[in-house]
Amino acid sequence: MSCGAWTSTSLWSATARCWYAFNAAAVNIGDWHLLRGVPYVMRAVFGVRKPRRAVPGLDIAGQVEAIGGSVKQFRPGDEVFGWCRGAFAEYACAAEETLLPKPGNLTFEQSAAVGDSAFTALAAVRDQGKVQPGHRVLVNGASGGVGTFAVQIAKSFRANVTGVCSTRNVDMVRSIGADRVIDYTNEDFTQTGQRYDVVLDLVGSRSLSDCRRRSRPGGRTSWSA
Repeated sequence: MSCGAWTSTSLWSATARCWYAFNAAAVNIGDWHLLRGVPYVMRAVFGVRKPRRAVPGLDIAGQVEAIGGSVKQFRPGDEVFGWCRGAFAEYACAAEETLLPKPGNLTFEQSAAVGDSAFTALAAVRDQGKVQPGHRVLVNGASGGVGTFAVQIAKSFRANVTGVCSTRNVDMVRSIGADRVIDYTNEDFTQTGQRYDVVLDLVGSRSLSDCRRRSRPGGRTSWSA
């Protein structure tokens, strides 16, 4: 089904946009929240009785079909990934700055799974946490969509990473690079004596004060759920 929300007028009135066809789209927790309308406070923004946005979806990968006059990075035929509203349609329009060239060694499906989760993780690790080589970093929710990226990004910054997850995901979190894995069903990371330079709570399962108590003096705590 094609997305009928974009007309030629609305498309080209913003000349820094790309019109593209989808090859793949991913489903993330934001889509679930949008369709379910929970937490209920979201309904004040996204619609009280039903979502105001007719076509859901955010994370995409596809091929550029046409470009606005001021687009510099892409040309028709380029393979891209990133995010835009209405990702579950066949065609949509996205701002140039929300797209990146698709790596040649990734499929469209793999690229579509990067999108919002990876950029959220990058912002948490690099921008909010300001992770540096040698930092001790704790990632609560290390097996989730954002958490798996956060572990790998922190390791790429040469940090020492502790991941918190459930029993069934311990081996997976260790396999993506975590130096230590805490099984929250057996151990409460807020009750250990270990302190960290950066604490990333990506599931909101603990209070901000609990997380801050695990931070070293001058350490950083980032909360995202």
